[in-house]
Amino acid sequence: MKLIIAIIANADANALIDALVKEKLSVTKLATSGGFLKRKNATLLIGVSGDEVEHVVSIIKKNCKSRKEIVPMMSRAGDGSLYDAQNITVPVGGATIFVVDVEQFERV
Repeated sequence: MKLIIAIIANADANALIDALVKEKLSVTKLATSGGFLKRKNATLLIGVSGDEVEHVVSIIKKNCKSRKEIVPMMSRAGDGSLYDAQNITVPVGGATIFVVDVEQFERV
């Protein structure tokens, strides 16, 4: 048994969950937020057999595309006050996927 942990953009969560459920896969969504942009995202927990991992990863890749977004960057002046600096382009979306071996699984 494997546990797939997928951290995805909140905007991609509903479509991905719908695609997983359509394939009769169980998924649990946790509301999380990222450290860099401090934006809401979703962490999905998906338990599957070892031979289903590639299929699930392909569904994630199909539904979670990376895109670029312009983000304003704030900077601190020498006196500690904030001022606007320039905008930067950062990649957002996509997915970070972890596949973990599950030692024991019980449904009670």
